[in-house]
Amino acid sequence: MDPKYGNEEEEEEEEFGFSRNYFLAREASGSRSAKKSARKLADIDLVDEQVLRAAASTILTKHEKEIEALLRRYKDMYSKWLFELRCGFGLLFYGFGSKKVLLEDFASTSLTDFGVLVVNGYLPSVNIKQVVITMAEVLQDQLKGKHRSSTGSKSKTQQSFSSQSMEDLLSFLNGHHSNENNCLVCVVVHNIDGPALRDPETQQCLARIASCSNVGMVASIDHVNAPLLWDKKMVHTQFNWCWYHVPTFAPYKVEGVFSPLILASGTAAQTTKTALVVLQSLTPNAQSVFKILAEYQLANEKEEGMPINTLYTKCRERFLVSSQVTLNSHLTEFRDHELVKTRRHSDGQDCLYIPLSSEAVEKLLPELV
Repeated sequence: MDPKYGNEEEEEEEEFGFSRNYFLAREASGSRSAKKSARKLADIDLVDEQVLRAAASTILTKHEKEIEALLRRYKDMYSKWLFELRCGFGLLFYGFGSKKVLLEDFASTSLTDFGVLVVNGYLPSVNIKQVVITMAEVLQDQLKGKHRSSTGSKSKTQQSFSSQSMEDLLSFLNGHHSNENNCLVCVVVHNIDGPALRDPETQQCLARIASCSNVGMVASIDHVNAPLLWDKKMVHTQFNWCWYHVPTFAPYKVEGVFSPLILASGTAAQTTKTALVVLQSLTPNAQSVFKILAEYQLANEKEEGMPINTLYTKCRERFLVSSQVTLNSHLTEFRDHELVKTRRHSDGQDCLYIPLSSEAVEKLLPELV
């Protein structure tokens, strides 16, 4: 017999023995685990979410000196980030820890020569068209400032963007404005992978925004599967990302408000806190409009809601809105964030109401402007 052939047979028998032992072991473990546990998830005693968050806030920060040194190292890179942004690249930051403070510090110290717009992608809903409208308005203000400084004369009447289509808005942001090479609108997107921005249509829109000639995009991601949101064209052509690993080890205090804690039960206080974070991201006028609606709802709990005409009259009396169009823009913002809903009154007119308990609304009022 060929010695080589004999060795091959021995190896096959040994491999077969390993395989047989493996399946025998699996069968034995299966019989031992056949007995199911009688315990249920409902048997777990859930902790109040406020108590759990309060306990988490008392955790002491470790390695403070090392973290400070790390942040100083990031600040030394601000000039490089600015250079890459001016060269047409997008800046994408990832790594463990909240990057909100880092990105806003970069914007407030290095992007002062440009218009800056902050988008909180961690909010439950984001009105992407309103973002584009605001960007167009910021760019127009820059162009007007350049025109006045170069000619010494007043510019033309302010162009209205609220009635324009998304295509027209993107064309304006991508326009080649003569002698205005220094005009740039920088949009800072906290959590571009946030739940409200994850759908393909929104990501395509953000990619088109980033590819506009007068736009610079700075964004952060935290979800492990965030890169799956984009195809090759979006990454390398439209967003044109420069990736930066910037772990800050900072707690997700603001971003985590909208994420339910494991083994925690929700409360009215937590609902109030979530709504307050959304409201504080809106303008003072919008907060005042919401306050009028909240006061009306508390004073008229038995009614189905506040008629839109009544709200418009009260807002006009307090000089909060100048037209029905302005009020509608605030209401659209409220509806997008699910702060206000509409239902049909028994007499046929539409009424507005806040989908929160009276207790939650009462706690909101002192915190508003």
